[in-house]
Amino acid sequence: MFILKKSLVFFAALALVAGCATNPVTGKRQLSLVSEAQELNIGQTQYAPLRQMQGGDYVADPEVVTYVQSVGKKLAAVADRPLPYEFKVLNNSTPNAWALPGGKIVVNRGLLTELKSEAELAAVLGHEIVHAAARHTAQQMSRGVLLQGAIVATVIGTQGKDYAQLAEAGAGIGAQLVSSKFSRDHEREADHYGMIYMSRAGYDPQGAIELQKTFVELAKRGETDWLAGLFASHPPSQERVDANIETAKTLPTGGYVGAERYRAKMAQLIRTKPAYAAYDKGRKKLAEGNAAQARGLALQAVNIEPREALFFGLLGDAETQAGNTAKAMRDYDAALDLNDQFFYFYLQRGLLHAKLKEMTPAEQDLQASVALLPTSSAYYELGNIAKARKQFAKAKDYYAKAAKDPSQTGKSAYSALLEMDLPAHPDKYLQLRSGIDQTGRVKAEVSNPTPRDITGIVVLIQFSDNTGRTQEIRRPLQGVLKAGRKSLVDLGLKTSPERVKGLRTRIVAARVAP
Repeated sequence: MFILKKSLVFFAALALVAGCATNPVTGKRQLSLVSEAQELNIGQTQYAPLRQMQGGDYVADPEVVTYVQSVGKKLAAVADRPLPYEFKVLNNSTPNAWALPGGKIVVNRGLLTELKSEAELAAVLGHEIVHAAARHTAQQMSRGVLLQGAIVATVIGTQGKDYAQLAEAGAGIGAQLVSSKFSRDHEREADHYGMIYMSRAGYDPQGAIELQKTFVELAKRGETDWLAGLFASHPPSQERVDANIETAKTLPTGGYVGAERYRAKMAQLIRTKPAYAAYDKGRKKLAEGNAAQARGLALQAVNIEPREALFFGLLGDAETQAGNTAKAMRDYDAALDLNDQFFYFYLQRGLLHAKLKEMTPAEQDLQASVALLPTSSAYYELGNIAKARKQFAKAKDYYAKAAKDPSQTGKSAYSALLEMDLPAHPDKYLQLRSGIDQTGRVKAEVSNPTPRDITGIVVLIQFSDNTGRTQEIRRPLQGVLKAGRKSLVDLGLKTSPERVKGLRTRIVAARVAP
């Protein structure tokens, strides 16, 4: 035992030494079990699906996007770590910004309408650049791995592996990374070095101070949008304001503020803010089942900003809920004319085509949807289409992908998969334990963990007879095994304890009960 403990300590120490790296921003040594190749891979594979999950890219006013990217590039050019930085504007009203490993950065439309100057925008982007440059997310992941010590070797052994399959599961790892809170030390570093980057790029670091002051006031008011957005991952405090003031004292005075330029660049976005407020309210009304009010709010939004695809998507959803399929189809067409890079419009139009039994266009739209963001809804309907065409292998593959989702759609997909696949592979879905009782009779416990009742269960028994030859007996189980239930059955065979090792049982037949 003592030798084993010494070995574990040695290998843990070896992992820690191997995982030490220099922070590219601070120059300090820090733990990192995540390679740069992994960082770049995570950012690259998770960036697009995460944006799809949160509203897609903002495209109604391309000048806004170009402007944000120009500010981001100025700051990235003076960062301490060269990365393939990207800057996107997310079409989401929640005031938020986040960064993925590898320099993949997002700022929400809802935050842009709240800022007052280019210097404040630079403060936000500089802060996110530091999170990426200083490998803050990699450090979080490393600490998470250490808390699960048994996984250390696994992480080291899988460095550089492709993370693309995680995006198919709904960008699970990416969603965790952008929603998790950074430590206070990480936030302080991002504030401090973000201001240094601002100064290097020619911006007035006072913008970061004013921004934090505004955040503190908003936090005191308890405004829901802010609490759900930036404050969830970047909690403001007077301490951070004071720290920014001290940092500013160490930097050159003056610099570009750009309040007028910022207002000019954001004029259209600010003018159309009421349209997005109407849209967000319309989404809530639709969720409450009020299609008429949702439609009215969507039309109100369209009248203010006719270039926004989301508004036509809401119109389509309202008409679908009201049963006006022809109008809904036209609305989805209009949405895709304005933005053909958002999965939701393809998904909704594809589901509507499927409802109308228009299988070819339904399949095309659903395939386009999963290419942008895989969802259980799309995979389930693609499975139904394949099944109707008697393409059973393809249908099972689609159902299996949809069944990974714990939602009701995922459960329906699992049920459909079970119905198709159970007869061929009953031992994948049913569980079997066998043994002998005190009288030497062979018994089996059959468990049905599936959501469906199962019948036609047949157990195959293999054993050696008195001559040493292998014999097989098939025992059908009578009746129906209810979903989630177990059944103990006598297999009609008697043997001795010394021959139990040669006994083998498995389920070879079963089907979903009608």
